[in-house]
Amino acid sequence: MQEQFVIEGGARLEGEITVSGNKNAALKMLPACLLTSDPVILKNVPRIRDVQNMCTLMQGLGAQIDWLDDQTVRVEVKEITTHVADPHYARQIRPGIVLAGPMLARCGRFELPPPGGDVIGRRRLDTHILALEALGAKIDFDGKFFMQTDGLKGANILLDEASVTATENAIMAAVMAKGTTLLRNAASEPHVQDLCLMLSSMGAKISGIGSNQLLIEGVERLGGCTARVGADYMEVGSYIGAAAVTNGEVRIREADPQHLDMMALVFRKLGVEWEVEGSDLFVRRGQTLAIQRDLGNAIPEIKCQPWPAFPADMMSIALTVATQCAGTVLFHDWMFDGRLFFTDRLVNMGARIVLCDPHRAMVQGPSLLRSDLVISSPDIRAGMALVIAALAAKGTTVIRNIQQIDRGYVNVEGKLQALGAKIRREGIAS
Repeated sequence: MQEQFVIEGGARLEGEITVSGNKNAALKMLPACLLTSDPVILKNVPRIRDVQNMCTLMQGLGAQIDWLDDQTVRVEVKEITTHVADPHYARQIRPGIVLAGPMLARCGRFELPPPGGDVIGRRRLDTHILALEALGAKIDFDGKFFMQTDGLKGANILLDEASVTATENAIMAAVMAKGTTLLRNAASEPHVQDLCLMLSSMGAKISGIGSNQLLIEGVERLGGCTARVGADYMEVGSYIGAAAVTNGEVRIREADPQHLDMMALVFRKLGVEWEVEGSDLFVRRGQTLAIQRDLGNAIPEIKCQPWPAFPADMMSIALTVATQCAGTVLFHDWMFDGRLFFTDRLVNMGARIVLCDPHRAMVQGPSLLRSDLVISSPDIRAGMALVIAALAAKGTTVIRNIQQIDRGYVNVEGKLQALGAKIRREGIAS
């Protein structure tokens, strides 16, 4: 059954929530379990739609997966029963492509349809293919990918872009390849680090974790382990934004603030700050919400870049916060040519935004957002951005296609209700 959020704006958020695990880490740590026949325990796993789809994909390949509680999963893959991914579930999520590395390492063969995921513009797979081919895989494409290898071998690989998923795919293929792999221009996001730390616990030999150059010495066998998925910093940033636009006061527990330095710099440009107290963040009410001009009174630019710079997935959230900030700021997402198209919904709510081209949007604030609208969530992050806009708006907003939001956020309405938001989930009559 289709569902929607109904949000009555204007309520100030107050209280505390505990952030969920990083979906981008969980969606790679789960496939890493294919590299061993021993059981693996993963903790702090977000039980969201994308994770459920990944579990179903892996079960189709022979994995035994049991949820021990709402956040802990046990995975055991005694044997691979097929080398063909279920096309229905593979098309539901983009990270299905990262099954390629561990499947080639474990059984030397894999068939996979083109992955799905958010519709935010072209998302190339070339970097994955080039990295896996460098390690000794033979890959053909005829409506789906046919991959095989007589044995992966270490290689000196320079990625043509710092792709997160391609980095993770290459790492999982290389940890059991014969010889040594030098992986340059590697992505180093927190979820890449989580994967590397997990693999190290399983017996992999990886040095340079957290940098853009990894040295991987192949091993013959990996064993089981217990690993923890780190905090979802995208969720942390989302609730920071929700607190700021409602003049709220919110404590975010277990937020792993050591990964939020660049996010803090960018939010500070919008007049939003927080305090770090151990592993928690505390956002106080009474934020300035004013754009900080660059030197010479120039209009500032917020631009996404590879880690440790500002992440692309936070652009939709930061842009929505900017609609409530005094001043003008330019947002530039050079990575995806469709991410900013959701701004037409914000304009309909009263935001002053000029979409300069598919990659750039100029925001002038503050805008008094008004709703009484029915709008649709186009992707995970834009969907959450629209929730934030609805919380700040005067009137009632109905957001549909919320299965997109559910793909990336755990119990959105429950966490917001705990903070005093007037939001409910309801079914849509057919």
